[in-house]
Amino acid sequence: MWDERYSAKHYIYGTEPNSFLKENFGAIPKGGRVLCLAEGEGRNAVFLTKQGYNVTAVDASIVGLRKAKKLADDNKVSIEIVHSKLEDYELGISQWDGIVSIFCHVPEHVRKGLHKNVVAGLKKNGVLLLEAYTPDQLKHGTGGPPSEDLMMSKKILIKELAGLKFSHLLELERKIVEGSHHSGIASVVQAIGSCQ
Repeated sequence: MWDERYSAKHYIYGTEPNSFLKENFGAIPKGGRVLCLAEGEGRNAVFLTKQGYNVTAVDASIVGLRKAKKLADDNKVSIEIVHSKLEDYELGISQWDGIVSIFCHVPEHVRKGLHKNVVAGLKKNGVLLLEAYTPDQLKHGTGGPPSEDLMMSKKILIKELAGLKFSHLLELERKIVEGSHHSGIASVVQAIGSCQ
């Protein structure tokens, strides 16, 4: 599905970073190692690299990752690209200064394991920065997955990311304009959490 979606000539989510990330990336320790989950066409990874971070982008779509590589080349930066399903990817223990999860929607059984691995994978004082759609997004139809079980909420994040201290955890409606596939008023949950 994702290879087919990313095969469009244009960048379906645009080439600019997610605005929540753009406004808050400074929460991640400066110049650190950052992992971008489900990074797709590379917009967030390229942005972070340009801010001085050492970025690894992981995604299950090789087509999306080829576009990420091209975007990095066009911006004269280098990102490490990993082609892997998230359930198969080893995050390691205390490896990352930052982990970025922007609209990373996977089935619940995958998400629970992934979030456990995120907490373990962050270094002390490492930061998770996340934005995802909540179930209320289904009434908007402005992007995101088609079913509630793929979405997140504050309650879910508090439970699944136990061990992180949140400096920001909020459900809200906001306007999102990201390429042709995210456009309009959206219901989201945002989180910035650090590993203690």
